[in-house]
Amino acid sequence: MIHLSRLFHLSLLFLLFNSCTQQKDSLSGQSGNDWPEYLGNAARSHYSTLEQINLQNVNQLQVAWTYQSGGRDTTNNQTQIQCNPIIIDGILYATSPRIEVFALNAATGKEIWKFSAADFWGGKNASAGTNRGVTYWKSDSDDDQRILFTAGSFLFALDARTGKPIESFGDSGRVDMREELDYAKKDFFIVSNTPGVVYKDFLIMGMRLSETADAAPGHVRAYNIRTGKREWIFHTIPQPGEYGYDTWEDKDSWTKIGGANCWTGMAVDQQRGIVFVPTGSAAFDFYGGNRKGQNLFANCLIALDARTGKRIWHFQTVHHDIWDRDLPSPPNLITVTQNGKKIDAVAQTTKSGFVFLFERETGRPLFPIEEKPVQESTMSGEKAWPTQPRPVKPQPFARQSFEVADANSFSTQKDSLIAKLKTVKTGENFIPPSREGTVILPGFDGGAEWGGAAADPDGILYINSNEMPWILQMIDIPTVNASDPHSEAKQLFATNCTSCHGANRQGNGVYPSLIDVKKRRTETYALNLLKTGKGFMPAFAALKDSEREALVNFLFDKVPQQKEPGSLADMRTLGVPYTITGYNRFVDKDGYPAIKPPWGTLNAIDMNTGEYLWKVPLGEYTNLTAKGIAVTGTENYGGPVVTAGGLLFIAATKDEKFRAFDKKTGKIVWETQLPAGGYATPSTYAVNGKQYVVIACGGGKMNTKSGDSYVAFALPEK
Repeated sequence: MIHLSRLFHLSLLFLLFNSCTQQKDSLSGQSGNDWPEYLGNAARSHYSTLEQINLQNVNQLQVAWTYQSGGRDTTNNQTQIQCNPIIIDGILYATSPRIEVFALNAATGKEIWKFSAADFWGGKNASAGTNRGVTYWKSDSDDDQRILFTAGSFLFALDARTGKPIESFGDSGRVDMREELDYAKKDFFIVSNTPGVVYKDFLIMGMRLSETADAAPGHVRAYNIRTGKREWIFHTIPQPGEYGYDTWEDKDSWTKIGGANCWTGMAVDQQRGIVFVPTGSAAFDFYGGNRKGQNLFANCLIALDARTGKRIWHFQTVHHDIWDRDLPSPPNLITVTQNGKKIDAVAQTTKSGFVFLFERETGRPLFPIEEKPVQESTMSGEKAWPTQPRPVKPQPFARQSFEVADANSFSTQKDSLIAKLKTVKTGENFIPPSREGTVILPGFDGGAEWGGAAADPDGILYINSNEMPWILQMIDIPTVNASDPHSEAKQLFATNCTSCHGANRQGNGVYPSLIDVKKRRTETYALNLLKTGKGFMPAFAALKDSEREALVNFLFDKVPQQKEPGSLADMRTLGVPYTITGYNRFVDKDGYPAIKPPWGTLNAIDMNTGEYLWKVPLGEYTNLTAKGIAVTGTENYGGPVVTAGGLLFIAATKDEKFRAFDKKTGKIVWETQLPAGGYATPSTYAVNGKQYVVIACGGGKMNTKSGDSYVAFALPEK
């Protein structure tokens, strides 16, 4: 029998615990039980106050449920799931490889409803691209609850309770994002693979665009969640009379240059009404002779008034980008302490391995930033910017140079790697692209990537990083040769396809080889794919039918009956005489990076001081550790989650494992094998007092198998 006094004390402890939990919840801006927004909350902190799963019991985790969402590619392993699920009042909302949206009972994994944009709208461009999640909104009275998401070029609004389209939103439940872009041309490739942010009744959206010279401009827009009406637009490529217009030497740039888009997602300070927008490079990514100047607002962190879209401040992390140094992830809204004073700040990670930290309201750097001189370009017509910014603190979380002494010491092809390294430009960051080839380290996928960083309330930032070198090599776009029946198609291929599939059509491990494609696909399939896109393959809407046919004839080794001229895809007409040989990782014949390990790391940085607390390898090649080689880390995609229980959860690695780390030390305290790679950010939540951690297992990257499952873990029932 329990003594009454003990019952009183237990009740008091319970009330005190709940009071503390509610206080922490208000500080984090989210319910302790829910994961209500992409990456946890509007601050994009990846943080949860839950602590039922903790350092003492995490090794007891077991599978609570598994949900097969359907739609995985079992033939070529080209599908993925990059979705970070949201969980609200015991219901989980997420997407499948085909970008079908579904609602599950978050305690059991049982499906409540499922919506297919392709089935609803006939499938045209409905499944192009990947998807990282959905957005939830409800009215003040709670009688109107909506799920907003994108498929193809369309933004959809669904009833969160039924999965049915909201007929009063846009055109019967959808808005075409190609419309109302303040640009003369409308037939663009536009998708949005990252959820927008909610501010009051506004959904603020970015876009993913083509990266060739005919890309759409990446303007940021706010839509009315009730009606689908555009409420405001911010021109990331300024128009006459707007701030930043004079940073483009050609005053007509706004009429013909695209990109400078936010494809990574945003953060919003709900109290101050400020939305923080990270942008990518202007198009074409690797040559800017037709867009000379500093190029605002490409490669910027922009603070906008969430009510009006007006600029408050900005900082450009790369001037006149010719390296594809997009800002790769949403910023983190954190609070740091400097000189005994608490400061509300915003931290932005970069592909280059830097973290920039600013005071939130003014944009004042909280650590000094230096402008470092960089080399001049050797490409005809190009004018590289003479300096690039670099924060003094923190030091980079990824290596900045690759020289002979850094070559992979245990590679069986070390000599050939060194020989190759001696033929290309290397030794520092921001060496301009060249005909000889330029080492890009960190590579095109970072450094930091779209998974983003996690942040504790005490100002500790946790970042997973890649350290894979890539080689960027420029080549001339071929001119049309009247005697070659495939001459136009070769030009089209060089302009539109080589960056992914390579100049020799060999692919790169992520994008498939097109050699002997006729043995695997039909001409009809290829023609349709060029029209609609699929996965990472964009729709080439700007191509004429005759141009698509010319490309298919070339790929299928079929001599065309007649050759029709094409110009829309010719970058030469847009002032770009060069393209690249492809996105080429610098690896040996066994697929191992040419540089010494680590190849993937997990880092903890005290942003109060700018000092590192720890750095550990992330991921493992078991065949290498079996040989006595220390854990190397692997390339990784998807971010971490940190909890009040002292844990950091992350999947992301090529070995297809899911791990928990002690967030104070970086020590692995639990790991498990997933059914497919977890290339996404996990979520954690509680239902009926039980905490869960869920991860999307979509695979499909780094030559790993595709999957379609969501797996939730929890402690065993007592």
